[in-house]
Amino acid sequence: MGTAITEAAVAERAAERRREQQGWYFYDWANSVFSTTVITVFLGPYLTDVAKAAADADGYVHPLGIPVRAGAYFAYTISASVLLSVLVMPLAGAIADRTGRKKPLMGAFAYLGAAATMGMFFLAGDRYLLGGALLIVANVSYAASVVLYNAFLSQIAEPHERDAVSSRGWAFGYAAGALMLVANLGLFLGHDAFGVSKGLAVRICLASAGLWWAVFTVVPLRWLRDRPGPRAAAGLPSRDAGSGALGQGLRQLAATARDMRRYPLTLAFLLAYLIYNDGIQTVISQASVYGSEELGLEQGTLITAILLVQVLAVVGALALGRLAARYGARRTVLGSLAAWTVTIGAGYFLPAGEPVWFFALAAAIGMVLGGSQALSRSLFSHMVPRGKEAEYFSVYEVSDRGTSWLGPLLFGLTYQLTGSYRDAIISLVVFFAAGFVLLARVPVRAAVEAAGNRVPDII
Repeated sequence: MGTAITEAAVAERAAERRREQQGWYFYDWANSVFSTTVITVFLGPYLTDVAKAAADADGYVHPLGIPVRAGAYFAYTISASVLLSVLVMPLAGAIADRTGRKKPLMGAFAYLGAAATMGMFFLAGDRYLLGGALLIVANVSYAASVVLYNAFLSQIAEPHERDAVSSRGWAFGYAAGALMLVANLGLFLGHDAFGVSKGLAVRICLASAGLWWAVFTVVPLRWLRDRPGPRAAAGLPSRDAGSGALGQGLRQLAATARDMRRYPLTLAFLLAYLIYNDGIQTVISQASVYGSEELGLEQGTLITAILLVQVLAVVGALALGRLAARYGARRTVLGSLAAWTVTIGAGYFLPAGEPVWFFALAAAIGMVLGGSQALSRSLFSHMVPRGKEAEYFSVYEVSDRGTSWLGPLLFGLTYQLTGSYRDAIISLVVFFAAGFVLLARVPVRAAVEAAGNRVPDII
């Protein structure tokens, strides 16, 4: 009888875990359209055009009195947004772990970001400052919400499940991005038939990403559940509610920084991830600018190429997840970084005005994009001490979006100094090569053991 009760309890917990995992996947489904439609496809070329409309005779705009080439404005704005994220994300993670209220905080950031994205509908004429401000708010909110979203992974998936669960989440996100891009492509290419201008079509596409983000965030907010913070779990009254949460969060953030020094191998992984994912994020955000400005490709061609990336990223994320189950996540990520290095190096030599080669590059990127990110997230989840998921994932996300200002900054500076987007794109190879070397030196099994977690049979 006791055994039957135990088996029933185990089955019930497994069913609850699967339900939470399904809800968790839907936040990737909800927010990935922002990354795809806004950051990767439409906003870069469109905001660049808006900045050019506001530029002086020498091609410069002057935000805050600083002379900036109109062609580099988008890259610099991305850098500014992720620098601000460095301040916001760790604080959000610290408050979430102390209060145990990851879900409402995730929802607040999600809806702030969605509102800013919908506000991009009003980005017209020479309103480049409005575009920059909305991009900063949306990108910071997106980053903070993803910190809290990632922190659920180690709570809703057992160690042996995490590679697969993380990969499915990325696959959901890329599938959503592909679906939205199909609709975007139809509107953009057929804007005359719909009786709207090209600029208005772009603004509708931008706003639709915010609406999608807002609507589908409802699912994870309903299906995920919060775990109590450490004080509540110990039966103590929380000191983190209301106005005290901010002060407690700041104190906990300082404690997290001190605590992470006890796990040097986890920090070694973060350093490697900081480097190579900086390159990934920069390729994502600058690909459309490179395609339109350097290769002279039409917007419809760029959207089709990014759509190809989204479709193949679903396949790639699942395929690399299977490879990780056989060869280990670390080896699989190292293989993907070698592929990234070759692919971005080849991008330097793409001929202008020939879409077929840009499509080939997009296909290669798609096959390694989702898997390298999904497996990195899964690897890190094994190295996080229990009860500190949001705090540690805030540092991870700093290494994701918070330090990806280096790539856009290098990209923008290279273009500003040379006037060549080809020189700008080839400069990114250093991130993948250096990341490969650093990751190869990390003893992953020892890092998992040092964090006090069970080491999976294959990692």
